[in-house]
Parts: sequence; C-alpha cells; structure tokens
Amino acid sequence: MAKTVKDKDQRNYMELEAMQQVQTPRQGRILTYWIAGIFLVVVLCLFLPWTQNISSQGTLTALTPQDRPQTIESVIAGRIEKWYLMEGTFVNKGDTIATISEIKEKYMDPNLLANLGQQVEAKQGSAVATGAKAEAMQEQIQALREGLVFSLQKARNKVEQNRLKLQSDSMDVVAQRTELAIAESQFERQENLYEQGLKSLTELEQRRLKLQEAQAKLLSLINKFDASRAELQNAGTELNSLQADYADKIAKAEAELSSTRSSIFSTQADVAKLQSEYTSTQVRSQYYHILAPQTGYLVRTLKAGLGETIKEGEALATIMPNNPQLAAELYVDALDLPLIKPGDDMRLQFEGWPALVFSGWPGASFGTFGGEVAVIDNTGTNGQYRLLVVPDPAQEDWPDALRVGSGVQGWAMLNTVPIWYEIWRQLNNFPADYTGDGTKGTTQNTNKAQASYE
Repeated sequence: MAKTVKDKDQRNYMELEAMQQVQTPRQGRILTYWIAGIFLVVVLCLFLPWTQNISSQGTLTALTPQDRPQTIESVIAGRIEKWYLMEGTFVNKGDTIATISEIKEKYMDPNLLANLGQQVEAKQGSAVATGAKAEAMQEQIQALREGLVFSLQKARNKVEQNRLKLQSDSMDVVAQRTELAIAESQFERQENLYEQGLKSLTELEQRRLKLQEAQAKLLSLINKFDASRAELQNAGTELNSLQADYADKIAKAEAELSSTRSSIFSTQADVAKLQSEYTSTQVRSQYYHILAPQTGYLVRTLKAGLGETIKEGEALATIMPNNPQLAAELYVDALDLPLIKPGDDMRLQFEGWPALVFSGWPGASFGTFGGEVAVIDNTGTNGQYRLLVVPDPAQEDWPDALRVGSGVQGWAMLNTVPIWYEIWRQLNNFPADYTGDGTKGTTQNTNKAQASYE
C-alpha cells in the first residue's frame, strides 16, 4: 500500500514543469557516446602499423657529370663576330655555336702560319749546314790524327838516321885519331933519321905534310861528328815539337767542333720552339669557332650581341645534354645517415605531378615513384649529406617530362612500427630503428648501384 502511494507521488512530481527541466538531456548522452567512440578509435589507431621513413628534399640532376648542365667556354680570348644558334635550339656535337676573331697583336698577321713555316725551314737548313760543318771538322780532326802518326814516324826515322850517322862519324873520328897517331909516329922516326943523316929533308917534309893532312882530316871529322850530334838533337827536338804542334791543332779543331755542335743543339732548340709555335698557332686557329662539346639543347647564352670581347676561359653559353640519366639529389641529416645504404629503396614525389602521400602508409599513397640509392657522399655540408637516387628498374618508370632542376621530395622506407611508438620517437627526437643486420646494400646492392652509375 505504501509502495503504491510512493509511485503515485513520483508520477505527480514528473508531471511538474520544473521536474521536466532538470532531466538529463538526450544530446549530452549522444555527445558522450561520440566522444567515447572517437577516443576508442584513436586508441585503436595508435596500434595501427606505421612505416618509419626518412624524409628529404632536393632537386633533379644527372647521375653522371657529363650529363649535367655545363657552360661552353672560350679557350682563347677574342671578339664575338657571329652567333649561329638561338637559345633553346637542339645542337649536335661539333655544331658551331659562335665565331670569334683574334684580339692579340701577336696573332693578327694573316700570313703568320706561312711566315712561321718559312722560319722553321730556314732554321732546319741552318741546322743541316751546321751539321755538315761538324762532319767536315770531324774529318779534319781525323786527318790531323793520321798526319800526326805519319809525321811522328817520319821524325823518328830521321832521328834514327842522324843517330846512325853520328855513330858512323864517331867511328871515322876514332879511325882518324889512329891514323894521326901513326902519322905522328912516322914523322918522329923520319925526323930522327933526318937528324942522323939517313933521310933527306925532302922526305922529312913529306912526312910533315902527311902529319898535317892527318891532323886536318881529324879536325874535319870532329866537326862533322859535332854537326851530326847537333842534327840528332835537332831531330829529337823536332820530334817533341811535332807532337806539341799537332796536339795544339787537334785541340783547336776539337774546340771548334764542340762549338759547332753547341750551335747545332741551339739551332735544333730554335727549330723545336718554332715548330711548337707553328703547331700552337695552327691549333689556336681552330678555337675561333666555338663548338658544342656534346649533343643537347642550348639553354642560355651568357654573352649578348656582336663585337663583345671575351677573356680566356670565359663562359659564352650553357648547354643541357640530351637524354641525361636522371637522378634525384637529396639531402639527409647526419642523424639519419647511418640508416641509409646504397641500394635502399625510396619513394619520390616530383614537383608538377599530383600526388596524395601518406609517408607511413606507402601502399595508400599514389602519385609517387620508386627509386634506389646509388651514391652517398662521404663528406657533408652544414650537417647534411647528399644522396643520389636513380630509378628502380623493378618499379614504375619515372615520367618522361621530368627536367633537371625540378624539386623532389623523397622518403626512405624503414621498419614498420605501431603509430604510438612513432609518435613517442618523434616527440623524443630519437632516430628511426635500424633495418636488418646492416648488410643490405653493402655487397649485392652496392654492385647494382655501381652498375646503374656506370
């Protein structure tokens, strides 16, 4: 009975307008359900897989240096005379881009090559004549040496003759001395007999005459002996002086020969110098035409008009090689560099191509293209290291309309982790996790990247 009364009273209270105003709103409950649901979804999303990646930016370039934009420079100084091509024109290797004229006084002579050729011929003729003179002097020296041998033999023979003559004269003197002694002895005996009256005065005078004749003959032979001895001394002196004379003549001839050879070497040096100058002038004349170093497009001219003077090595135009092997030039921080190796995969977004990118969910992204790390610089600039990324042959091709210099956004794909872990890592500025055992890209992938580079 009491419970029935109580229920009746509650119904009466609920019929009151004030009680109706203090009831729990229905919208609040719905909002609570939504918040709880969203919170539950966010919590669940935190456990979804997320692919760690390293984001980098850069530009498109060419993989090899010869495929990159380059300037066309003038090897020599000159004045621009004529332009043959316009900007944006396709050029083949060896096409003439511009013509310049000479501005140096040394090379302004129109007959310079002919004059240099004549100088070379004259110097060569001088070298030939000097060589002939040297050969003649060598023959002269040889003749002097042979003449010295003959003259020495002749002088030695003369010395020997004088020695034999001196020996003969010496024997004659000895014989005459004996004959004089005999004449003296006979004269003494004849004189004794004359004193004894046994011989006449006439006979004594005859003996005295013979004695005087013997004395005169001895004196003549002694003089002849002295003359022969003097001749022997003169022959010996002549022999010694002959050697000195020929040695002096040979020394003078050899000195002149050495001087002639020196002149030959000097002339040969002049010939080589003139030939080098002739060749350099001939090669210089080829640089009056500025040629395209390779096939490509003439991007821009750096000099305008005609008659403008340019210096040696100054750039005239810029050329972009045709069909370069494209590569993305990206930069990564030093903190992320140990995680990237040659041969690692990357995803690339090019400027000008629409794309929807979820960096952590590469499978849900579109408009990106595959790439492969080919080169990693060993030195960094301002804490960043350069990567060169080439197309991955196992994935889709890059667009044909790409141009060198356009912007590129790249992502290097790493480990797959929960989203909550990735948020925690980013908040603490921790590096991404290492992938594998660190051997990827060091052997097989490195070889593949090197082959791509070549």
